[in-house]
Amino acid sequence: MPPVPFLAGKTVAVMGLGRSGSSAARALLAAGAKVWAWDDDAGARETARRAGLPLTDLAKADLRYAQMVMWSPGIPHTFPKPHPVAERARALRLPLLCDVELLVIACPRARYVAVTGTNGKSTTTALIAHLLAAAGRKAAAGGNIGTPALDLPALDRDGTYVLELSSYQLELLDKAKFDQGVLLNITPDHLGRHGGMPGYIAAKASLFARLREDGIAVVGVDDEPSKRIYDSLRREMYARAIAVSVVAMRSGGVCAPEGILIDRRELKSPVEIDLRAIPTLPGRHNWQNACAAYAAVRALGLSAEQIRAGLASYPGLAHRQELVATIEGVRYVNDSKATNADAAAKALVCYDDIYWIAGGQAKEGGIDSLAPLFPRIRRAFLIGDAAQAFGRTLAGKVACEQCGTLGVAVERARAAALAESKPAPVVLLSPACASFDQFKSFEQRGDAFRDLVRAMAKPEAAR
Repeated sequence: MPPVPFLAGKTVAVMGLGRSGSSAARALLAAGAKVWAWDDDAGARETARRAGLPLTDLAKADLRYAQMVMWSPGIPHTFPKPHPVAERARALRLPLLCDVELLVIACPRARYVAVTGTNGKSTTTALIAHLLAAAGRKAAAGGNIGTPALDLPALDRDGTYVLELSSYQLELLDKAKFDQGVLLNITPDHLGRHGGMPGYIAAKASLFARLREDGIAVVGVDDEPSKRIYDSLRREMYARAIAVSVVAMRSGGVCAPEGILIDRRELKSPVEIDLRAIPTLPGRHNWQNACAAYAAVRALGLSAEQIRAGLASYPGLAHRQELVATIEGVRYVNDSKATNADAAAKALVCYDDIYWIAGGQAKEGGIDSLAPLFPRIRRAFLIGDAAQAFGRTLAGKVACEQCGTLGVAVERARAAALAESKPAPVVLLSPACASFDQFKSFEQRGDAFRDLVRAMAKPEAAR
């Protein structure tokens, strides 16, 4: 845990006691700060009380005595409606901050790579950290990827933090500066939290205002909003802005339109790496992740051969096109992290003869955008709140079954895949939805899928 002694004796309010809020409260208490911790959810408060965190109702507390408010990124503070505590804090000009701000203050000599984007940021964050570690560098990955910033180990000048940052977290930074900013892509998501697409784009673009003076920007340019951001950065930063594309070859960038990564900046001997041979990075979206990770670690001094070896040894990330098992010739793939249609498209394009498990708490736009990929789907098995709406979209295009729960969907998908005897069938959990109607998180949903599949595999192993 990085030390935060600069807050010793200070009063700090902590609003939201999920993973990052609880982590921040523990770090603050260890530093000798006076902590006012609160969560609107009674269950979260009880969990915090049992963990020894001091509770104070921030709706009633006199915030004039607080130095700052550590704010959970999941709690709205502007759109669609600001939380009353956020309004009170702003009236007192108290900053609303996330734990990443404290990490950067606590470990100022370490290097920082910040990764954002609508899709792919978890894989890219994990991949950058893996490439650094495989080359013998000290690295720690965290932030939105799962490990709270203040639960990471303390690093000095020989270490690198690789931080996945959501648009919510980017809005909760003040003076934090990064050595590199990586923006993968921007497609519609979380629009209600940002007041529409312009606000969402602005939140993502704000990453680059937080680069240090000699900072590097790595930007995917295959969508129009990201390309506009890159063009602006290129005018300001020139060689310190690196374009990444898996659609077209670009001079001065890192490209992989056919799955062969090419570093076009190496004019004398261009680097080429065959990404198609890496089983843990399937599909064009993962080629983009790999190109961005390559550009980031190359700028940190890794050689092409170190990167090539690191890519080959990358184990993949749970819940991102994770091959759970192959049972009786049927592959079962856990892509629970696909919480919107654009993310689901990245998985659907990688397979043929798909038995698709989809549904949950719907996101903006539903699954209409997936229509070009419907021919790849043999049958859909629909679950959760979005099941009826998805069924209407698929009617007459894809055979589908209303399953209700994940357990029913897995069993029916297995039966259909075995009965139809298609070559190399895939049962794919790629929900195109959030999980909160039936699960606490996409991780819990993916874990449940994994458990169901492994339970099916046990009888086969016993034969």
